[in-house]
Amino acid sequence: MKLKRLAHEFTICKVPSAKELNLNNDFYFIGKTDDEISLVCIATDTPVNTTERDDGWNAFRVEGKLDFSLTGILSDISGILASHQISIFAISTFHTDYVLIKKENFEKALHFLTEAGYSVV
Repeated sequence: MKLKRLAHEFTICKVPSAKELNLNNDFYFIGKTDDEISLVCIATDTPVNTTERDDGWNAFRVEGKLDFSLTGILSDISGILASHQISIFAISTFHTDYVLIKKENFEKALHFLTEAGYSVV
């Protein structure tokens, strides 16, 4: 399975409202619940109205469109990385999965995934 390294540094943050978010930015992933609005974005696109933020994340995506019947992809990736004490922040879209890893662990994580048979492009 191919993993595509994304070129940007990302921020994970919490915002009080979605009104000020610029949905024209290249990468915005919004999670809204009854308790909070979370946002994953390219660090330079972080909105000024954040109430909490965690900077310094790199990311890759699982290449291709993943069918809903596929199982265990994130489990396998997270298991490999957990066995090496590397934590992740995972997000899923309709077509694929994205995995964010703190930048100080990113290259090491890609190394372990490559050893496990993943191809990184």
